[in-house]
Amino acid sequence: MNEGSARRLLGLVGVVVALVAVAALSLCVGSRAVPLTEVANAFTAYAGTDDHVVVRELRLPRLWLACAVGAALAVAGALVQTMTRNPLAEPGILGVTAGASFAIVVATALWGLDGQGATLAAAAVGAVVATAAVYAVGRESPLRLLLAGVALSAVLAGLGLGIRLTRPEVFDSYRYWSVGSLAGREQTALELPLAVIAVALVAAVLLVPSLSAVALGEAVATTLGTRVRTTRVLTLLVVTALAAAATAVAGPIAFVGLIVPHVVRRAAAGSIGWLVTLCLLGGPVLVLAADVLARVLLTTGEVPVATVTAFLGGPVLVWVVRRYGTVAL
Repeated sequence: MNEGSARRLLGLVGVVVALVAVAALSLCVGSRAVPLTEVANAFTAYAGTDDHVVVRELRLPRLWLACAVGAALAVAGALVQTMTRNPLAEPGILGVTAGASFAIVVATALWGLDGQGATLAAAAVGAVVATAAVYAVGRESPLRLLLAGVALSAVLAGLGLGIRLTRPEVFDSYRYWSVGSLAGREQTALELPLAVIAVALVAAVLLVPSLSAVALGEAVATTLGTRVRTTRVLTLLVVTALAAAATAVAGPIAFVGLIVPHVVRRAAAGSIGWLVTLCLLGGPVLVLAADVLARVLLTTGEVPVATVTAFLGGPVLVWVVRRYGTVAL
């Protein structure tokens, strides 16, 4: 086994172990602490006790939701970084999630948005428009792309807040969602967004061979028979679907798509397929860990998950800028 294969295998084992550990913590930790033995009993010897109900009816659905959102955002970040050869690219930083969130707010204010399909459609439209706007302004350099995404996110966040403040009765149920949180979302109907995430993740895996060729350069990719423009369009569609569905489910959560690819990239050892695989598992680790921290940081209530990921992602963003600057990957 060569060094690259050993590194990938070690990285995979490490991510799986971390995922199991944070999943167990997610089922145990909260406003009501549940011993690990009772968590196990909730699945093997269900007795309908309060602890068992909390684990199976509240925390398990929330765990699956966190896994889906984390995988979607992390894989979207890996895809967009690979496609643009830009180490700063990430759906949250580039304004994709902000566009999806703002579109949901506007649609709700104007038409009383209701239902999974309508919410997902609004998020997809907003994500596409935001992506196109940011790319049109900042395509000349990674730093300009970053500044355009941050500026657009700030503007849309301010406009969205203004709309919510003028219609508080309409947006009362969106209070936790609007700040990027999993609290209470596990009890809502999420079949369609989660199905979209699952399909988009499969599509991301299928795009790996073409993206691996594109990562070698357009000339080499064309020589290998890869349709570069088609690959980019399909990748953009997959990234938009992942970011839009995750935002529709949990609100705007930034930095997951930045942190996870950079953490696991060394373990991937240059393989796009392994990068996507490790992001698929590493994204849930980050979101679950952030969700656990969100439950225990304050004694008076929960901190939004997006606040925790922003706290973690800020230093990572500074590190990436200092390491890469405006140089492409």
